[in-house]
Amino acid sequence: MIGESAAAGTARREAPPAEAPHILVVDDDDRIRKLLGRYLRDNGYHVSTAGSAAEARAQLDGIAFDLIVLDVMMPGESGVEFTRGLRRTATVPVLLLTAMGEPEDRIAGLESGADDYLTKPFEPRELLLRVATILRRTAAAPDETATSLKLGEVCYFPARDQLLRGDEPVRLTTAEADLFRTLAASPGETMSRHALSERMGGGASRRAIDVQIARLRRKIEPDPRNPRYLQTVWGRGYVLRTD
Repeated sequence: MIGESAAAGTARREAPPAEAPHILVVDDDDRIRKLLGRYLRDNGYHVSTAGSAAEARAQLDGIAFDLIVLDVMMPGESGVEFTRGLRRTATVPVLLLTAMGEPEDRIAGLESGADDYLTKPFEPRELLLRVATILRRTAAAPDETATSLKLGEVCYFPARDQLLRGDEPVRLTTAEADLFRTLAASPGETMSRHALSERMGGGASRRAIDVQIARLRRKIEPDPRNPRYLQTVWGRGYVLRTD
């Protein structure tokens, strides 16, 4: 497991193709940074590394990355602080890595704008799955023939699990996408926070659901303070209404 004293070896592979996604790994632990970089390269990705938020920012000035794998606990500027600042100017996906697994820590990471959150130690294969899921969602092209749900200027394509505003993708974090997908599977059905959490795998708290609802409204509603599509049914839960 990565994050412990040893990790499983991986078979060496040929250099990734030129069009392979480029990932920036940011961790102040030199051993972990090199281990993650080697593992991701061996599995087909281009990888650059940085030992601090300052080094990462310098690399972002010159390179367009497809994903940032970012440690939370770094001296100086933490991963959460770096992500919060990054979201003011960039939409590059962020996968946070941390040894802190408490719900409040996860919520803080997601509130900062991260796409996903992985707790150390973790299996290398789980890292690959999380990375692939984020990249697939952010790079997928819309399926024009798929059944879609209309929410004003926003259109959702279930087959591709993608939201579009006109021709532009609406960027969602992993948690936001999971919640929206769950609501979109049953439009018009009111679901309690508990039911939403259960359908999403049981890992989201009531507060986490509320946080993601608020963030989704800011992305899909014409007026988030007076939601038309993602509505609260007082005393019961939330419902997604479509045009």
